[in-house]
Amino acid sequence: MLSQAVSYLSWLDSAHHEFEALVRRVLGAEAAESIDWRRPRMVCIAAGFSHHDRVAVQRLPERIDLVRYRVFDGGLLSLLLVDSSPGSPNPAASRRHRERDAAVVSAPTVPASPAAGSAGFVPECLRDMYAELDDALTAWGEVEVAALRHYIAYRRLVNVASVLFRPRHEAILVYLRLDPGSVVLEEGFSRDMRGIGHLGTGDVEVRLASADDLEKATPLIRKAFLAA
Repeated sequence: MLSQAVSYLSWLDSAHHEFEALVRRVLGAEAAESIDWRRPRMVCIAAGFSHHDRVAVQRLPERIDLVRYRVFDGGLLSLLLVDSSPGSPNPAASRRHRERDAAVVSAPTVPASPAAGSAGFVPECLRDMYAELDDALTAWGEVEVAALRHYIAYRRLVNVASVLFRPRHEAILVYLRLDPGSVVLEEGFSRDMRGIGHLGTGDVEVRLASADDLEKATPLIRKAFLAA
């Protein structure tokens, strides 16, 4: 869908005269003369977007909104803004924006508080494992990723998974939206969190300390997202 939208924008950029003539015919001369061609905005509305769509939005210089829709019983329509980019006013600004982002990514991060270390500031010792976990959490269709103060949330209409970092133990905790009664729990790896206070949301805690743990967790992750 995103490539199609960019194609339409390219056509529109080459058809100012034709578009203005259409607006003049349908809406009148005043509306045609008020068209601002400086920074057009693309709004893509779909039932879902891939992880690659969201990455592309942040790389393209255009103004883009990704909006997910859901239709519920009774004709209720839900619209959710999944991702948005304000775009860049010109190519030079776009280049500066990308260079700034690259500098932020490459610079060493010092958390401002203990909580900051678990929300977007991935500890060095857990970066490789988190990258693989993120791939697993975004592999089951459109997923919204939100870095909150204490944890990273992976959402559909509700939080499906919450990720917290425990650098002292070189482990990642994942709380999944699952019924613990439907899961075979394993001591030291997964546990029932009902009635136990914790950051994030989800009744099944999964502790990841190795690639083998992530492999064991993948079926649980899949189950949680398919049920959402």
